[in-house]
Amino acid sequence: MSNTDSVEAKRKNSPTRAAIAAMAGGTLEYYDNYIYALAAALVFGQVFFPSGDTGLGTVLALATFAVSYVARPLGAVLLGHFGDKIGRKKVLVAILVLMGTCTFAIGLLPSYAQIGAWAPILLVTLRILQGISVGGETAAATVLTIEIAPPRRRAFFTSWAPNGIVGGFVLATLIFIPISAMPQEALVAWGWRIPFLLSVIVTIAGFIIRATLDEPEAFIEAKEDRALVKVPVLEVFRSHWSSILRVIFCSLAFAIDTVIKVYALAFATTEYGISESTMLWVLIVSHVGALATQPFLAMLADRIGRRPVFIAGNIACAAMLFGYFSAIQAQNIPMLFITGFLSVAGAYAAINAVYPSMFAEMFNLKVRQTGMALGQQIGLIASGFAPSVYLALTASDPSNWLPVAIISAVIAGIAVISALTAKETAFVPLDNLGNAITRSHTIAGVESAESSAVQSSPAAEKIGAQS
Repeated sequence: MSNTDSVEAKRKNSPTRAAIAAMAGGTLEYYDNYIYALAAALVFGQVFFPSGDTGLGTVLALATFAVSYVARPLGAVLLGHFGDKIGRKKVLVAILVLMGTCTFAIGLLPSYAQIGAWAPILLVTLRILQGISVGGETAAATVLTIEIAPPRRRAFFTSWAPNGIVGGFVLATLIFIPISAMPQEALVAWGWRIPFLLSVIVTIAGFIIRATLDEPEAFIEAKEDRALVKVPVLEVFRSHWSSILRVIFCSLAFAIDTVIKVYALAFATTEYGISESTMLWVLIVSHVGALATQPFLAMLADRIGRRPVFIAGNIACAAMLFGYFSAIQAQNIPMLFITGFLSVAGAYAAINAVYPSMFAEMFNLKVRQTGMALGQQIGLIASGFAPSVYLALTASDPSNWLPVAIISAVIAGIAVISALTAKETAFVPLDNLGNAITRSHTIAGVESAESSAVQSSPAAEKIGAQS
């Protein structure tokens, strides 16, 4: 890479600029994801699955929410492959366009009453495409950011990607509050479409921000030196299989977030008569708090390590869920706000702030995006199915929340055990992260004429370093 190109790449790819792009894109991706979750919990059962049984319709609608989680590993493989082969920035832009297009299209879908079974079929198809998009989002944004962040501030700068996720949820919920207050007939007929159609604004803003970025300098050098691997998904299982497993089990903790945002919302409004607007405001206040606490928790992880913060967050989540559901059962609104805030802005924020750096730092540059995305999205399948599974488990006694809290605590315990088996990477230089990858598995390794030249390349030596 020429000196001029290097200077320009550094200018465009300052850590702050990359963090802003990650947050903006995450806001769009998860605004789209959460308006779907809210619509599924509140109205999709009537629009797309009118069975005469409100409970069954809600279960089916939440199942379509879960479908995207099954598609996410596919998105992780596809988008991770291209991210590790052709570049982080190109994939980030493609992800944004795909998600924005699908969300806008959902807002235009005819209802079951208009086109019958084609309505849920089209809904599921678009939801699968959304899942593919989300499957690569966080990993792509995190990897680009972590590869240009200062050595002792990697957790802080990568924490803005999950801050974008939180921001997307807050934006989606704020928009849904007046929508959910509409007369039921208007809400079912056309009101639910408004948040989906408004996504076009966020899509355009995010596209403009991401299109101005360049690839990380380390990735450009590795690509020019032909030091990348031929098939990242095969290589990551060959050389980083233990890291994949750790990320999968640590990612089970995300099911707790889905329980708070989706299951508890449906549970509180249907079983205990708490108004939808009250529950939405509980979620908004607690997530606005998380926007403030997550960067500080990430800075703490830069000082003391990823593992202590991540583990503490899981333990706190396991305890706080009992208090949160108890407040719902008691219909104690002040306590609901307090326990919701502590659960989201305190306990879960510790997980959310740290996982991007913790997961990405487990992998070598050559397979970093594929490894993080695939492990995370396989683990996230549990999150997608959690609401519908919990509804099914409590079908005989819908007001009994205890099994939900107990299973969530077990999930948090699994994440803790997995984190304890991981190495602490907070103080490891970027070039030394992940397991070494032999030259025979790189693109250059298949061309003997270039083999010796690539092996002597400084960039190749750097990314092949072993922790």
